[in-house]
Amino acid sequence: MKEINGKTYIEKAPHSMEELLEIVTILRSPQGCSWDRAQTHESMKQCCIDEAQEVLEAIDHKDDENLCEELGDVLLQVLLHSEIAKERGAFDFYDVVQGVAEKMIRRHPHVFGDVKNPETEAEALALWKKVKAIEKEQR
Repeated sequence: MKEINGKTYIEKAPHSMEELLEIVTILRSPQGCSWDRAQTHESMKQCCIDEAQEVLEAIDHKDDENLCEELGDVLLQVLLHSEIAKERGAFDFYDVVQGVAEKMIRRHPHVFGDVKNPETEAEALALWKKVKAIEKEQR
């Protein structure tokens, strides 16, 4: 096994989110992979579509093992896009995490705020749409 930045990455060892972020950064680095390094947001558009489609197929086939793998591929897309954006100073993965966490808190005022909890799925969806519409107006 090859040591990179003082660390050896071993396939079957337990891995964390932090380590996965390191792996993606390494793949995009000069000592990484020429294919990964060459990717852009634009070149990866079809990959995003394909991976999302594979998630849907795994769901349709009730194939949990494949679903787990395909969700990993979708996560990799998020990480690669985030790394590309980080390289040009636009945003990074932590900005994506922060943004979606804020959105989930904001769009669930019945869970994280003091709004009455909807009694049905339909009422919860209506509340979600109302909050989303308010967000749109404020932009």
